[in-house]
Amino acid sequence: MDTNTTTNLTDFEAERPRLRAIATRILGSSADADDVVQEAWLRLSTTAGVEDLPAWLTTVTTRLCLDHLRKRGTRADVEAKVSAEAAAGAESQAGPEADMLIAERVGGAMQVVLDALAPAERAAFVLHDVFGYPFEDISVVLGRSGAAVRQLASRARRKVQGIPEPEVEIAARAESRAVVEAFLAASHGGELPSLLALLAPDAIMRADALGQGLGAESEYAGAAAIAARFDGARGAAPVTVDGERAGAWITGGGNVKVVFCFQVRDGLVREIELIADPDVIAMMDVVADPEEHAS
Repeated sequence: MDTNTTTNLTDFEAERPRLRAIATRILGSSADADDVVQEAWLRLSTTAGVEDLPAWLTTVTTRLCLDHLRKRGTRADVEAKVSAEAAAGAESQAGPEADMLIAERVGGAMQVVLDALAPAERAAFVLHDVFGYPFEDISVVLGRSGAAVRQLASRARRKVQGIPEPEVEIAARAESRAVVEAFLAASHGGELPSLLALLAPDAIMRADALGQGLGAESEYAGAAAIAARFDGARGAAPVTVDGERAGAWITGGGNVKVVFCFQVRDGLVREIELIADPDVIAMMDVVADPEEHAS
């Protein structure tokens, strides 16, 4: 064992309790958590030049957990009902050792609730509400914008606490769905004036590194730039992503190649995320419209 490997192992062992606590809470299984943490170590052992080891390990471990959930495919179809008192009690301790105890004490009721969450909701809630990670860090882990991560955590928190979605948010969600559907329809039809009317003047679209590799610009600033990019584009079919209306480029074989996630406020598109990273897409709960997918 060379010096670098020995150093990595020593540093990794210091992080293991925290990583195992996160993995156990997300997966609901100590055995599965141990497998994920071991896989994180194997990846570290073949990776050089890691500058921020805790952040790197958090990202790798969380993504491995969500990949495990996706492959397991056993997300329960249950209502998310648990008392706010139980959720608050899980946050009353701090530190890696305490976090480990918290994770080990996840009860059946809480696990049923977590199983009802979409994978990305689950990760956002566990990392923020249980382990106290700031949204900026979770944004990096999940490969999503800060606004999207806040929305995921907020929705998960309501489910965990058994709080019905407020009427104002139900209305906002319906409005967002209608705006996104109108935007995609205008895009397919090459209706430039309609696209411009649906975009806030200062709207922005950002593409991840892999999206840029497919030919997208890193950033499209302003309604005109975004509308020009979507005018006549027929690749983005309507889908839902983690329960929200979105667009996706889906290949003939059913593989999701690119996802377009929208932030809508006051009836206008404010932000679009163009995501092509397969690791990030794998963490999303993408559901295609049957009629769109069949066409």
